[in-house]
Amino acid sequence: MKSIIVTGCSSGIGAYCAEALKGDGWRVFATVRKREDLAALEARGLEALLMDYTDPGSIEALVATVFERTGGRLDALFNNGAYGQPGAVEDLPTDALRAQFETNLFGWHDLTRRVIPAMRAQGSGRIVQCSSILGIIPYRWRGAYTASKFALEGLSLTLRMELEGSGVQVSLIEPGPIESRFTANALTHIRQAIDLENSVHAQEYRRQLARLDGTGPVNRHKLGPDAVYKVLTHALTARRARPHYLVTKPARQGAFIKRWLPADLFYRLMRSLD
Repeated sequence: MKSIIVTGCSSGIGAYCAEALKGDGWRVFATVRKREDLAALEARGLEALLMDYTDPGSIEALVATVFERTGGRLDALFNNGAYGQPGAVEDLPTDALRAQFETNLFGWHDLTRRVIPAMRAQGSGRIVQCSSILGIIPYRWRGAYTASKFALEGLSLTLRMELEGSGVQVSLIEPGPIESRFTANALTHIRQAIDLENSVHAQEYRRQLARLDGTGPVNRHKLGPDAVYKVLTHALTARRARPHYLVTKPARQGAFIKRWLPADLFYRLMRSLD
Protein backbone atom coordinates (compact mmCIF):
# COMPACT_ATOMS: atom_id res chain seq x y z
CA MET A 1 0.00 0.00 0.00
CA LYS A 2 1.38 3.40 -0.99
CA SER A 3 1.66 6.04 1.72
CA ILE A 4 1.10 9.79 1.57
CA ILE A 5 1.13 12.77 3.91
CA VAL A 6 -1.68 15.24 3.21
CA THR A 7 -1.60 18.52 5.13
CA GLY A 8 -4.40 20.94 5.96
CA CYS A 9 -7.10 18.28 6.32
CA SER A 10 -9.53 20.00 8.67
CA SER A 11 -11.73 21.03 5.72
CA GLY A 12 -11.83 21.83 2.02
CA ILE A 13 -9.28 20.43 -0.41
CA GLY A 14 -7.24 18.60 2.21
CA ALA A 15 -10.18 16.85 3.85
CA TYR A 16 -11.68 15.78 0.54
CA CYS A 17 -8.42 14.57 -0.98
CA ALA A 18 -7.36 12.66 2.14
CA GLU A 19 -10.62 10.71 2.19
CA ALA A 20 -10.62 10.14 -1.57
CA LEU A 21 -7.03 8.87 -1.48
CA LYS A 22 -7.94 6.40 1.25
CA GLY A 23 -10.83 5.22 -0.88
CA ASP A 24 -8.39 4.66 -3.74
CA GLY A 25 -6.18 2.44 -1.61
CA TRP A 26 -3.58 4.85 -0.21
CA ARG A 27 -2.38 4.84 3.38
CA VAL A 28 -3.11 8.45 4.30
CA PHE A 29 -1.47 10.42 7.08
CA ALA A 30 -3.77 13.45 7.39
CA THR A 31 -2.56 16.47 9.34
CA VAL A 32 -4.41 19.24 11.15
CA ARG A 33 -3.28 22.11 13.38
CA LYS A 34 -5.95 21.76 16.06
CA ARG A 35 -6.42 18.77 18.32
CA GLU A 36 -10.21 19.10 18.14
CA ASP A 37 -10.08 18.33 14.40
CA LEU A 38 -8.46 14.91 14.87
CA ALA A 39 -11.60 12.99 15.82
CA ALA A 40 -13.50 13.72 12.60
CA LEU A 41 -10.63 12.38 10.49
CA GLU A 42 -10.13 9.32 12.67
CA ALA A 43 -13.85 8.56 12.37
CA ARG A 44 -13.31 8.28 8.62
CA GLY A 45 -10.51 5.77 9.10
CA LEU A 46 -7.65 8.18 8.44
CA GLU A 47 -4.41 8.26 10.42
CA ALA A 48 -4.76 11.79 11.77
CA LEU A 49 -1.75 13.65 13.18
CA LEU A 50 -1.07 17.13 14.51
CA MET A 51 1.23 19.42 12.54
CA ASP A 52 1.58 23.20 12.36
CA TYR A 53 3.73 24.66 9.58
CA THR A 54 4.83 27.48 11.90
CA ASP A 55 6.14 25.01 14.51
CA PRO A 56 9.32 23.19 13.36
CA GLY A 57 9.06 20.83 16.32
CA SER A 58 5.64 19.63 15.17
CA ILE A 59 6.98 19.07 11.64
CA GLU A 60 9.87 17.02 12.99
CA ALA A 61 7.50 14.99 15.19
CA LEU A 62 5.12 14.33 12.29
CA VAL A 63 7.86 12.95 10.04
CA ALA A 64 9.30 10.83 12.84
CA THR A 65 5.87 9.32 13.57
CA VAL A 66 5.14 8.61 9.91
CA PHE A 67 8.51 6.94 9.32
CA GLU A 68 8.14 4.91 12.49
CA ARG A 69 4.80 3.59 11.21
CA THR A 70 5.98 2.94 7.65
CA GLY A 71 9.47 1.63 8.33
CA GLY A 72 11.09 4.73 6.89
CA ARG A 73 9.22 4.86 3.59
CA LEU A 74 6.96 7.51 2.09
CA ASP A 75 5.60 7.50 -1.42
CA ALA A 76 4.11 10.98 -1.62
CA LEU A 77 3.62 14.34 0.05
CA PHE A 78 0.74 16.69 -0.72
CA ASN A 79 1.50 20.10 0.78
CA ASN A 80 -1.86 21.82 1.02
CA GLY A 81 -2.38 23.64 4.33
CA ALA A 82 -2.29 27.40 3.81
CA TYR A 83 -4.24 30.62 4.33
CA GLY A 84 -4.67 33.94 2.56
CA GLN A 85 -3.85 37.32 4.13
CA PRO A 86 -5.87 39.96 2.27
CA GLY A 87 -5.04 43.65 2.29
CA ALA A 88 -3.36 46.29 0.13
CA VAL A 89 0.43 45.99 0.16
CA GLU A 90 0.81 49.48 1.65
CA ASP A 91 -1.50 48.55 4.54
CA LEU A 92 0.14 45.20 5.22
CA PRO A 93 2.18 45.02 8.45
CA THR A 94 5.51 43.35 7.81
CA ASP A 95 4.82 40.89 10.62
CA ALA A 96 1.66 39.80 8.79
CA LEU A 97 3.72 39.22 5.65
CA ARG A 98 6.24 37.18 7.65
CA ALA A 99 3.42 35.10 9.13
CA GLN A 100 2.05 34.46 5.63
CA PHE A 101 5.41 33.14 4.47
CA GLU A 102 5.92 31.04 7.62
CA THR A 103 2.75 29.08 6.90
CA ASN A 104 2.65 29.14 3.09
CA LEU A 105 6.33 28.68 2.26
CA PHE A 106 8.88 28.11 5.04
CA GLY A 107 6.88 25.36 6.75
CA TRP A 108 6.29 23.62 3.42
CA HIS A 109 10.03 23.80 2.71
CA ASP A 110 10.85 22.33 6.12
CA LEU A 111 8.46 19.39 5.72
CA THR A 112 9.53 18.74 2.12
CA ARG A 113 13.24 18.64 2.99
CA ARG A 114 12.58 16.12 5.75
CA VAL A 115 10.93 13.58 3.44
CA ILE A 116 13.20 13.87 0.39
CA PRO A 117 16.06 11.72 1.81
CA ALA A 118 13.70 8.75 2.24
CA MET A 119 12.32 9.22 -1.28
CA ARG A 120 15.85 9.43 -2.72
CA ALA A 121 16.84 6.27 -0.86
CA GLN A 122 13.88 4.31 -2.27
CA GLY A 123 14.38 5.81 -5.75
CA SER A 124 10.84 7.12 -6.09
CA GLY A 125 8.40 9.65 -4.70
CA ARG A 126 5.96 12.40 -5.56
CA ILE A 127 5.85 15.89 -4.05
CA VAL A 128 2.72 17.83 -4.99
CA GLN A 129 2.35 21.45 -3.96
CA CYS A 130 -1.10 23.03 -3.86
CA SER A 131 -0.22 26.46 -5.17
CA SER A 132 -2.74 28.84 -6.76
CA ILE A 133 -3.40 30.72 -9.97
CA LEU A 134 -2.16 33.64 -7.84
CA GLY A 135 1.23 31.97 -7.96
CA ILE A 136 1.27 32.80 -11.68
CA ILE A 137 -0.66 36.06 -11.97
CA PRO A 138 -0.99 38.91 -9.42
CA TYR A 139 -4.26 40.12 -8.00
CA ARG A 140 -5.05 43.35 -6.17
CA TRP A 141 -5.63 43.19 -2.41
CA ARG A 142 -3.96 39.75 -2.25
CA GLY A 143 -0.32 40.82 -2.26
CA ALA A 144 0.84 38.72 0.71
CA TYR A 145 -0.78 35.52 -0.55
CA THR A 146 0.34 36.18 -4.13
CA ALA A 147 3.92 36.76 -2.97
CA SER A 148 3.95 33.52 -0.98
CA LYS A 149 2.65 31.53 -3.94
CA PHE A 150 5.02 33.17 -6.44
CA ALA A 151 7.86 32.16 -4.11
CA LEU A 152 6.47 28.62 -3.80
CA GLU A 153 6.34 28.29 -7.59
CA GLY A 154 9.99 29.32 -7.99
CA LEU A 155 11.21 27.11 -5.16
CA SER A 156 9.23 24.07 -6.33
CA LEU A 157 10.21 24.31 -9.99
CA THR A 158 13.87 24.63 -8.99
CA LEU A 159 13.48 21.57 -6.76
CA ARG A 160 11.86 19.68 -9.64
CA MET A 161 14.91 20.33 -11.83
CA GLU A 162 17.34 19.42 -9.06
CA LEU A 163 15.57 16.09 -8.41
CA GLU A 164 15.64 15.06 -12.06
CA GLY A 165 16.99 11.51 -12.33
CA SER A 166 16.35 10.71 -8.65
CA GLY A 167 12.95 9.12 -9.21
CA VAL A 168 11.31 11.93 -7.19
CA GLN A 169 8.94 14.17 -9.15
CA VAL A 170 7.57 17.58 -8.12
CA SER A 171 4.32 19.11 -9.38
CA LEU A 172 2.32 22.27 -8.73
CA ILE A 173 -1.47 22.40 -8.68
CA GLU A 174 -2.77 25.90 -9.44
CA PRO A 175 -6.47 26.19 -8.61
CA GLY A 176 -8.72 29.15 -9.11
CA PRO A 177 -11.83 29.45 -6.87
CA ILE A 178 -12.59 26.23 -4.95
CA GLU A 179 -15.30 25.60 -2.35
CA SER A 180 -13.63 25.66 1.09
CA ARG A 181 -13.31 27.67 4.31
CA PHE A 182 -10.53 29.69 2.68
CA THR A 183 -12.55 32.90 2.36
CA ALA A 184 -13.89 32.64 5.91
CA ASN A 185 -10.34 32.28 7.21
CA ALA A 186 -9.22 35.22 5.06
CA LEU A 187 -11.95 37.35 6.64
CA THR A 188 -10.49 36.66 10.08
CA HIS A 189 -6.98 37.58 8.96
CA ILE A 190 -7.91 40.84 7.23
CA ARG A 191 -9.74 42.02 10.35
CA GLN A 192 -6.81 41.11 12.57
CA ALA A 193 -4.02 42.64 10.51
CA ILE A 194 -5.43 45.57 8.51
CA ASP A 195 -6.65 48.96 9.77
CA LEU A 196 -9.74 48.82 7.58
CA GLU A 197 -11.41 52.10 8.53
CA ASN A 198 -8.37 54.40 8.46
CA SER A 199 -6.93 53.15 5.18
CA VAL A 200 -7.09 55.12 1.92
CA HIS A 201 -8.65 51.89 0.61
CA ALA A 202 -11.46 51.86 3.20
CA GLN A 203 -14.22 51.96 0.58
CA GLU A 204 -12.64 49.09 -1.36
CA TYR A 205 -12.27 47.07 1.82
CA ARG A 206 -16.01 47.32 2.42
CA ARG A 207 -16.57 45.62 -0.93
CA GLN A 208 -13.89 43.04 -0.14
CA LEU A 209 -15.47 42.22 3.20
CA ALA A 210 -18.81 41.61 1.49
CA ARG A 211 -17.14 39.11 -0.84
CA LEU A 212 -15.42 37.34 2.03
CA ASP A 213 -18.41 37.15 4.37
CA GLY A 214 -20.75 35.80 1.70
CA THR A 215 -23.02 38.85 1.36
CA GLY A 216 -21.48 39.90 -1.96
CA PRO A 217 -21.74 38.32 -5.43
CA VAL A 218 -21.25 34.54 -5.70
CA ASN A 219 -18.41 33.33 -7.93
CA ARG A 220 -20.19 31.19 -10.52
CA HIS A 221 -16.89 29.57 -11.57
CA LYS A 222 -16.17 28.08 -8.15
CA LEU A 223 -15.71 24.30 -8.22
CA GLY A 224 -15.70 21.63 -5.56
CA PRO A 225 -12.49 20.06 -4.18
CA ASP A 226 -13.07 17.03 -6.39
CA ALA A 227 -11.70 19.15 -9.26
CA VAL A 228 -8.37 19.34 -7.43
CA TYR A 229 -8.42 15.63 -6.65
CA LYS A 230 -8.78 14.80 -10.33
CA VAL A 231 -5.42 16.40 -11.17
CA LEU A 232 -3.82 15.28 -7.90
CA THR A 233 -4.32 11.64 -8.91
CA HIS A 234 -2.54 12.31 -12.20
CA ALA A 235 0.35 14.02 -10.44
CA LEU A 236 0.67 11.05 -8.07
CA THR A 237 0.32 8.19 -10.55
CA ALA A 238 1.33 9.29 -14.07
CA ARG A 239 4.62 7.97 -15.35
CA ARG A 240 5.73 11.55 -15.96
CA ALA A 241 3.88 14.04 -13.76
CA ARG A 242 3.35 17.50 -15.21
CA PRO A 243 5.04 20.51 -13.63
CA HIS A 244 1.76 22.51 -13.66
CA TYR A 245 -1.90 21.58 -13.24
CA LEU A 246 -4.36 24.44 -13.72
CA VAL A 247 -7.78 23.94 -12.12
CA THR A 248 -10.98 25.94 -12.87
CA LYS A 249 -11.88 28.04 -15.87
CA PRO A 250 -10.60 31.36 -14.41
CA ALA A 251 -7.20 29.78 -13.74
CA ARG A 252 -6.85 28.47 -17.28
CA GLN A 253 -8.06 31.73 -18.79
CA GLY A 254 -5.71 33.80 -16.64
CA ALA A 255 -2.67 31.74 -17.57
CA PHE A 256 -3.60 31.84 -21.27
CA ILE A 257 -4.14 35.60 -21.34
CA LYS A 258 -0.88 36.26 -19.49
CA ARG A 259 1.01 34.19 -22.03
CA TRP A 260 -0.35 35.99 -25.08
CA LEU A 261 -1.11 39.59 -24.08
CA PRO A 262 1.62 42.27 -23.95
CA ALA A 263 2.66 42.73 -20.32
CA ASP A 264 1.37 46.28 -19.90
CA LEU A 265 -2.01 45.38 -21.39
CA PHE A 266 -2.24 42.27 -19.23
CA TYR A 267 -1.55 44.16 -15.97
CA ARG A 268 -4.02 46.90 -16.93
CA LEU A 269 -6.60 44.16 -17.46
CA MET A 270 -5.81 42.67 -14.06
CA ARG A 271 -6.16 46.10 -12.40
CA SER A 272 -9.71 46.33 -13.76
CA LEU A 273 -10.84 43.13 -12.03
CA ASP A 274 -12.72 43.27 -8.72
